Amino acid sequence: MVKASVIGATGYAGAELVRLLSSHPAVQLVGLTTQSYAGQAFWEVYPHLYGYVDIICREQDLPALLAESDVVFTALPHGHAMAVAREVLQAGRALVDLGADFRLHEVQVYQDWYRLEHTAPELLPRAVYGLPEIHREKIRSARLVANPGCYPTSAILALAPLLKRGLVDTDTIVIDSKSGVSGAGRGLSLTTHYCEVNESIKAYGVASHRHTPEMEQELSGLAGKRVVISFTPHLTPMNRGILSTIYARLLMSLGQEEILSLYREFYREAKFVRVLPAGMLPATKMVVGSNHCDIGLVVDSRTGRVVVVSAIDNLIKGAAGQAVQNMNIMFGLPEDTGLAGPGMYP
Repeated sequence: MVKASVIGATGYAGAELVRLLSSHPAVQLVGLTTQSYAGQAFWEVYPHLYGYVDIICREQDLPALLAESDVVFTALPHGHAMAVAREVLQAGRALVDLGADFRLHEVQVYQDWYRLEHTAPELLPRAVYGLPEIHREKIRSARLVANPGCYPTSAILALAPLLKRGLVDTDTIVIDSKSGVSGAGRGLSLTTHYCEVNESIKAYGVASHRHTPEMEQELSGLAGKRVVISFTPHLTPMNRGILSTIYARLLMSLGQEEILSLYREFYREAKFVRVLPAGMLPATKMVVGSNHCDIGLVVDSRTGRVVVVSAIDNLIKGAAGQAVQNMNIMFGLPEDTGLAGPGMYP
């Protein structure tokens, strides 16, 4: 059994991680830390887990946690995982970080976008970007995995086959994404109050969202050259899910079935990417509660563009499920252990 602990367990992503790990057949959940609910049983914070998770939440005591754990998950705001990572690796344990601290390869890029000093730059060369469908082999031998952001997961998976084959003009990529409110976290905020969100949709972080350099880094690696994108996220009145609609100009005349065949080949070993048949496009309802990324596309012959649509559950494939998927790979378990099966509907 893999002994696992979660630091920052009582946010939305942390709670989903606890739920998934508590039913994982190869995991023993040994420690949950929180700043707000120390001394309370986890089910008191999240009553849906009554009878499933009886662990008492505690304040962070990293040496004690490391003495019990084989792998530590950090579900913390950016800036808080750096010191933790150093101690975890020094103790010879594995770390999967659900935050942003180790996703970007360049210190200056991190500091420019997050307005925060990176205090563990020596660890960046050891960090592997944890998108299994792209970096599976590197993840196998990693001890520090940077779990991708939710928006980048939806966008990178949608574009990877096209960029790897050089089929689109990278200067024309436009990514338009809609996210459920849970992506903003559990903390109180005026922008996520019911009356502010219900029956409304709004763009935010236009041309300035912090996931932009993460997407550009990974898309550039796939394309073999620098890629600059236009990215606009939107907040929508739903609990969870991300739908990304992506536009790019094709560099050659290709039909829809030709491109779909390319996608099926590219993802033939990807357990959680579902390439949908022609005429079928993803919806967030199709993936809620699952670790799937559904992808559909349309070739617009009139404009010479391809339109790719992807859908994920932002808390599962966009966070906790992908973290478990990464852990499975790191510890030599079947990739879908504890994650198999469809989501829920409606």
